[in-house]
Amino acid sequence: MKLIRTEDAVGHVLCHDMTQIIRGVTKDARFRKGHIVAPEDIPVLLSMGKEHIYVWERTEGVLHEDEAAQRLVAVCQNEHMTASPVKEGKIELSAACDGLFRVDVERLAQLNVQDDIMIATRHTNTVVHKGDKLAGTRIIPLVIPEARLDQLLSRAAGGPILELRPFRLKTCGLVTTGSEVSKGRIQDTFTPVIVDKLAAFGIQVTEHHLPGDDMEAITAAVLDCKAKGVDLILCTGGMSVDPDDRTPGAIKATGARIVSYGAPVLPGAMFLLGYFDDTGTPVMGLPGCVMYAKATIFDLVLPRVAAGVPVTRQDLAVLGHGGLCLGCAECHYPICPFGKG
Repeated sequence: MKLIRTEDAVGHVLCHDMTQIIRGVTKDARFRKGHIVAPEDIPVLLSMGKEHIYVWERTEGVLHEDEAAQRLVAVCQNEHMTASPVKEGKIELSAACDGLFRVDVERLAQLNVQDDIMIATRHTNTVVHKGDKLAGTRIIPLVIPEARLDQLLSRAAGGPILELRPFRLKTCGLVTTGSEVSKGRIQDTFTPVIVDKLAAFGIQVTEHHLPGDDMEAITAAVLDCKAKGVDLILCTGGMSVDPDDRTPGAIKATGARIVSYGAPVLPGAMFLLGYFDDTGTPVMGLPGCVMYAKATIFDLVLPRVAAGVPVTRQDLAVLGHGGLCLGCAECHYPICPFGKG
């Protein structure tokens, strides 16, 4: 790469894209990398503020920004992502399917803290759809020594730092507790909410029980769902400390391993999560807020579970940072800080 006066550039090859910005009209590459400068290009380049430009001189052991961007993408991308063509030294990654987007935040920071490279992503544990933009990568300088880039990327050893996991759960067993529902005293308004939320992830309710408030009946209903081989079991209601609320005890009586009863999220503090270790089937106890609040703990945990990501007690603890819903008059979830600690 060599720096020359623009007036002397005729016949030389541009070594990077040259962006022209005309407010309200365009912001795009006016001249592409590899373009051979012609006499009529000189006034245009000068109008773009380019008194001097870089022209390409291949140097052994030195990578152009486009080549470096390919190396950066290689440490980011998994099999469910597609890469854009390189443009102005930048490559963007997009979702090849619906799923849960996850970022190894620690390794991402280890890369971005270094000079010369950058990787920008969506938040980790974000629901994305096919075609959604996930990340963008580039080096900061126009060229970089190959050895230097290899040294920087060595911090990303251990597989891609980004992951897109397709949603894989398909069926759900739903246990609607409460004698007021089982005896027909009130209309069941909880179930339609759950059905709609599950449908967004391709999950269908295939088993539905209404055991009332009897603890043994609730336990039997959960175990029946497990025996039917559903991918997920949900118990709605009965999660408080009220003496008639028996759901937590009933779930524990099934033999499921309880990850946590309680979560540092509002709304959703009385949430319960467990797993049947013999089948890996997740079971949740959902507090009443899931029925009426737009975004709750259930909306934070369901995408991970739907993508087959095991949720730990530590994962729930981390949700406390950002886990306070502000109760906005108009809810914009998931385009808001809720759950994005």
